[in-house]
Amino acid sequence: MSTAHPTRRPGARAALVGALALALALTGCSAGTAASSSSTPAEKPSLVFEGPNGEKPGALSELSLTSDEQKKVEDGKYTAAFVWHTSSDFVTAVEKGARDEFKKLGIDVVASTQASFNAATQANNVQTVLALHPSIIVTIAVDPTSAAKAFKPAVEAGTKLVIMTTPPEGYKAGTDFVSIVTEDLAAAGRDNAEILGDALGKKGEVGYLSYNANFWFTNQRDKAFKDWLAYEYPDVKIVDSEGFADETATQTIAAAMIAKNPNLKGIYVSWATAAQGVVAAIKASGRSDIKVVTNDLDTTLGAAMMSGTNVAGMVGNGSIGIGKGLALAGAYGVIGKKAPELVASVPTKVTKANLDEAWKADYGVKPPASVTG
Repeated sequence: MSTAHPTRRPGARAALVGALALALALTGCSAGTAASSSSTPAEKPSLVFEGPNGEKPGALSELSLTSDEQKKVEDGKYTAAFVWHTSSDFVTAVEKGARDEFKKLGIDVVASTQASFNAATQANNVQTVLALHPSIIVTIAVDPTSAAKAFKPAVEAGTKLVIMTTPPEGYKAGTDFVSIVTEDLAAAGRDNAEILGDALGKKGEVGYLSYNANFWFTNQRDKAFKDWLAYEYPDVKIVDSEGFADETATQTIAAAMIAKNPNLKGIYVSWATAAQGVVAAIKASGRSDIKVVTNDLDTTLGAAMMSGTNVAGMVGNGSIGIGKGLALAGAYGVIGKKAPELVASVPTKVTKANLDEAWKADYGVKPPASVTG
């Protein structure tokens, strides 16, 4: 891809009918788990998190170049490519932040690809991009295990890998890749819990729909949501937990969850494009009382939130800043400057009350008219 776009779901009307039919079949035989009640107070969770290899996060502001270092980068005539895991509003904004910074540094972007969460597609994209001999590759591993082999030719060629969240398995910062640039996962989980807990008046039954693959970034953020919800909102109970491997399946899963939990008042979803299907399932069920919270700012969900239907809020990642950090980390790599192993942005709670300000801070532009109405 040259430009990322929000995930679209073809055949939405047929999917709604199929989802509701399957929901009835799945009721009572779901692979999810219901929460058991407990009178034991939850312990206060930690706001500390680590990278996949135990990396300790620093602040994005730790990445900077002196004027001499910047000139060295500019004189090097370096190039960069993006090998993304998927496409979304979030990825588009991150890439914009990175492209803007690469331009300031005199680094030309030669390619941008996305894999629709398919590991084989990403492996092919790596080969396609390597034919252009980029100095830097910005990426997220779709599947850390298979990515270890897929990205090996890039490492052997001396290409500097910069990771947004998830590196290939076994790869080490400073050796196989330059740095991980991400968001504060523990804080993001807490923000999700607070948005949903407050929207429900601090009580009620909720569902939990999380990515069930080995994706350390998402796994930690999902866990932080559960931990902070239990601690800060003891009267908000997770009564159904489900996993998804394919974000296009969330509509069907959510329909089943709603059908078997008539008192459900809220649902947490790992990220925004996956949450689109959940909102569709809620609307199809006629349940205007169920609220959704998720991560990443998204035009579809933003419009639903502003219209007052079903979306309690989203958590912004500081996308433009993450993109800038990825570009700076790439510059560190090409001039041989040691980079922090992991740096993190500060997430933002986004609700109807602060959408305009938060969207501008996260994406660098005002929200589109399709969101604000």
